[in-house]
Amino acid sequence: MKKAEGSNQGGGNGTWMCPTQLGQESMLVMEGSGRLDEKSLSNGDVYIGEIKGILPHGKGKYTWLDGTVYEGDWEDGKMTGKGLIVWPSGAKYEGEFSGNYRHGYGTFTTSSGSVYRGSWRMNAQHGIGRKEYSNSDIYEGLWKEGVHEGSGRYSWSGGNTYIGNWKRGKIDGRGVMRWGNGDIFDGFWSNGLRHGSGVYRFAEGGLYIGTWSRGLKDGKGTFFPAGCKHPSLKKWCSSLSNDDDGSNLNSEEHRPPKSKVKRSLSEKVSVSGSLRNSHHISHRTSSLDSSWTRHPPPQECICDDYSRRLPLTSDGGHSEDPDKITWVYEREYMQGVLIMEKTRKYSEVSRKNKWQNKFGVQQVKPSSCVDIFGGSRSYYLKLNLQLGIRYTVGKITPVPAREVRSSDFGDRARIRMYFPKEGSQFTPPHKSIDFYWKDYCPMVFRNLREMFKLDAAEYMMSICGDSGLRDITSPGKSGSIFYLSQDDRFVIKTLKKSELKVLLQMLPKYYSHVGEYENTLITKFFGLHRIMLRGGKKVRFVVMGNMFCTELHIHRRYDLKGSSQGRFTSKDKIKENTTLKDLDLKYEFHMDKKLRESLLHQIKVDCGFLESQQIIDYSLLLGLHFRAPENLKALAEQPESLTSGNDALKQGEQLILPKGLLLVAHEPSFVNTAPGPHIRGNTLRAYSIGDKEVDLLLPGTGRLRVQLGVNMPAQANRKLVEDKVEASEIELFEVYDVVLYMGIIDILQQYNLRKKAEHAYKSLQFDPVTISVVEPKLYAERFINFLETKVFPETP
Repeated sequence: MKKAEGSNQGGGNGTWMCPTQLGQESMLVMEGSGRLDEKSLSNGDVYIGEIKGILPHGKGKYTWLDGTVYEGDWEDGKMTGKGLIVWPSGAKYEGEFSGNYRHGYGTFTTSSGSVYRGSWRMNAQHGIGRKEYSNSDIYEGLWKEGVHEGSGRYSWSGGNTYIGNWKRGKIDGRGVMRWGNGDIFDGFWSNGLRHGSGVYRFAEGGLYIGTWSRGLKDGKGTFFPAGCKHPSLKKWCSSLSNDDDGSNLNSEEHRPPKSKVKRSLSEKVSVSGSLRNSHHISHRTSSLDSSWTRHPPPQECICDDYSRRLPLTSDGGHSEDPDKITWVYEREYMQGVLIMEKTRKYSEVSRKNKWQNKFGVQQVKPSSCVDIFGGSRSYYLKLNLQLGIRYTVGKITPVPAREVRSSDFGDRARIRMYFPKEGSQFTPPHKSIDFYWKDYCPMVFRNLREMFKLDAAEYMMSICGDSGLRDITSPGKSGSIFYLSQDDRFVIKTLKKSELKVLLQMLPKYYSHVGEYENTLITKFFGLHRIMLRGGKKVRFVVMGNMFCTELHIHRRYDLKGSSQGRFTSKDKIKENTTLKDLDLKYEFHMDKKLRESLLHQIKVDCGFLESQQIIDYSLLLGLHFRAPENLKALAEQPESLTSGNDALKQGEQLILPKGLLLVAHEPSFVNTAPGPHIRGNTLRAYSIGDKEVDLLLPGTGRLRVQLGVNMPAQANRKLVEDKVEASEIELFEVYDVVLYMGIIDILQQYNLRKKAEHAYKSLQFDPVTISVVEPKLYAERFINFLETKVFPETP
């Protein structure tokens, strides 16, 4: 019999070809005395052991012609039970087998000296295991199909240690990296690189709290120099742990436990990324204490900042008298390049507003919608929402597709269901509280989802999957609750009763409008629902597309109405993710002639529709992704080449200008077509390359399809303002390359009697042209004029 050589000695997915029967001419004879005879097979293999009929069964030893030897248990001709197999190369496995596979618990030693002890499934490391590599690196934690997956600890022989989450063999999720030099990063990772919010402390004592993208600082952050008083990080770390665990909202029993690794168990992981100043992870790996839990304790929340060598501050690890150091530095980066810095006294930086809420510790405003569930029990609100959506989508999807009828918009077009806690004939048991569910116009929204090219199964899994929903802070004054799906595709918002009525009233015209205009910028609605508790309290929800669903980091968010009265944000309230207003906008955006024409044309069409529905108070939600100039990125990689002082900043401002974003002819096979809220819509044409459909090339990121409101390239020029800039604030550039994301939101406010009264009252106090509340025709004209002349002016 032949055996497939175990070339995948690290525990791959190869299978063994072992004897399933022995021919009559080579059958082993086992006499009553229990004596075993040796018998050679016709292909040169040899088996010695017990048989059952003509199959190996019981204890036995099989030797292949190439020298591979297995000795152990057999069952019906297959290696099953405990055994030892040794390859000619010197590699060996001792442990449990099942059906010719390494399956169960066992120890695998490679010819190079690496040793893995732990769980196996179908020849692959799977479960809890520990691997010590031949170079003395150690990984201990969870495995899946031969690679690191889940919680684990990797120790490099050079002294670096990582404790945290893994995905497909790479560092991914929340985790703590401690470098051999004493620097520590505690935060989020993606594909082996720091990505998201985090805290970085370097050994000399400096502390940086901020955000990263693809391993580089990207966005706003605060730097506390060595010797300066540092904020307490316990609450930050605790909140980070809670936000990261992706709780399964379908059952309390499925909430991620603080699992502990109970035995010593290991495999080699290739972690992508270069070792630049110890910021990326090498192709090596750490050892796990038996008491290690999934989320590191708050006291391990620590970090480094190679930008300490930049000219603006004394970031470096120089110990100074704490009584003399009172300054902290609020910074902003673009792909690792420092673009702005404000110097502040520590006493001016509110620990609550400036660091706790700044990076992921979000405090949702109190709302009557959440109060009905009582504090932390808002968990039940999300659970009820998921249960209801799963039920509705499952019920409406099998219905044969057809065009909507007028009756589909009527009062009878509803799906109602009662969800008792113990379950019923139509609903599953759940861990929430009893509630009544109502789904509005299910056939209409089913057709809208199909119109927007959303697959029903993916839509349901995105919202109702085990990862759950995330709370996000409300950007407005409405007091609404906002949830974000775990994959960032969908936003769920609570509605007032009046808003629900407006949406149902305008739904037939909305359906026609979005059907006619594929590139509409108006909010995409995917579902409208209501939850009612036994006491009669009701919560209404609408599911919308997330306009900022992108892999790029959104550095600025603006809510633009075209009015000026009260349209600014107090500086002490501006945080990393604050949505700014009209008077806060310091830039005007210049773009390709054809792109601008397409954008303004659609804005006018959409405003015409909203005017016809007597809608006001809508706004353009605008997101900016800044791109660092390619020739400036070298400065981020070699910060020591910079000199200190403001003269260097001025010199950089004069010499370093954006190169411009590169537009190329559209190639469908080269761009990402993953399903999501942006999948519908034409690829735009650009005047600059001959009126052809275009893609946007971003060095180091990828190739993006340019659509209306999605991946739109522009150049942001700082406006000339008379206001004096604070002496403590330095911005390095006047012109930036940006990628724009936008859409028209808040379209459910009609110009009713209450709004007319508000207009009359405010007109007595302020210039009527400057206030937000005006009649629909004037509102649309002012909105369009503001965007056309102030935000997206024609390029000279």
